[in-house]
Amino acid sequence: MSIIKIENLYKVFGKEPKAAIELVEQGYTKEEIMEKTGNTVGINNVSFEVKAGESFVVMGLSGSGKSTLVRCLNRLIEPTSGSIYINDKDITKMDKHELSDIRKKTINMVFQNFAIFPHKTVLENASYGLKVRGIAKEEREQKGREALENVGLKGWEDSYPSNLSGGMQQRVGLARALATDSEILLMDEAFSALDPLIRKDMQTELLELQDSLQKTIVFITHDLDEALRIGDRIALMKEGEVVQIGTPEEIMMSPATDYVKKFVEDVDRSRVLTAEMIMKKTATVVRYPKDGPRVALHRMNESDISSIFVLDKQSRLIGIVMAEDALKAVENNETSLDSIIQKDIPKALPDTPVKEMFALLTGKNLPLAVVNEHDKFLGIVVRGTVMAKLAEGEG
Repeated sequence: MSIIKIENLYKVFGKEPKAAIELVEQGYTKEEIMEKTGNTVGINNVSFEVKAGESFVVMGLSGSGKSTLVRCLNRLIEPTSGSIYINDKDITKMDKHELSDIRKKTINMVFQNFAIFPHKTVLENASYGLKVRGIAKEEREQKGREALENVGLKGWEDSYPSNLSGGMQQRVGLARALATDSEILLMDEAFSALDPLIRKDMQTELLELQDSLQKTIVFITHDLDEALRIGDRIALMKEGEVVQIGTPEEIMMSPATDYVKKFVEDVDRSRVLTAEMIMKKTATVVRYPKDGPRVALHRMNESDISSIFVLDKQSRLIGIVMAEDALKAVENNETSLDSIIQKDIPKALPDTPVKEMFALLTGKNLPLAVVNEHDKFLGIVVRGTVMAKLAEGEG
């Protein structure tokens, strides 16, 4: 289900926007339109949808229109033409009262420059959006404290922004957005003012928060690595147009234009590809305690493999059994897998990058088990698959 839907959106800066749009439709470039009319095309016929709970990244170089686009989503910048639907309501047709209500309850924005009040405490800043809504002090402070705890700032409630580092100040801005419990977070270059280490920490924190909160996030960045790390899907912009929308893997492996290809050509694929992308789902497993060494050998023989994963009744990973160990157990007339299950085996979460998988596979003659956070078995990765996928990307 889409929570945001944009249709044929244009934004022209200047006195003759209609004339500029007519020239766009005739195929004139941004530079030619500027020369002919003195107008700047900020957004050029953009259409896309964002699903509920999705992290949607809009990226591009300076002047590509990405920040203009995100400001149109809450009408901080007025679109020239087109429609923007939030929960099936076109905000371009809303009056000031309706728009104010959407901004207070549905959409919140996190800016690059933190946008926090230096004269207010951390808690006052975090709960400010609730104060604007008219929420009682006790309730808004409770929600503010919860939001600050979510972003790792418990204990700093009575401090002032001047006592905080840049990363901590950005956490306050994020906490303020979270405290309002808005469905949609718009994040405009939210981490670009931070130094690289703090920036990466904030990216990790946002991903962890998203796992639990499942907000709809529209994240603006000029940094491809950041886009690949945060985005469920990415829209790449050039001169006001969206030139490609896709998952990180689609953007990397199938660039739609030479512009996109140049954008991604220097990215280290081993940091982009994940276990989930390259794993093989398999039904060739044995169940403990139901199955014994004979069943294990039979299934390995059927699938022409030399090892097999052992799962419990809830499909949680217990370990692995090797063919030679199963054969010995059969020869010793054993009926249980207990003595031959290897439990110290390599495993990875679905979002583990290939670079980390190399280390897990090095020196081990075993496949890599892919499991979720509850150890539920999802699939396997073998060294050959890793190498083949990387080679495919290079090709």
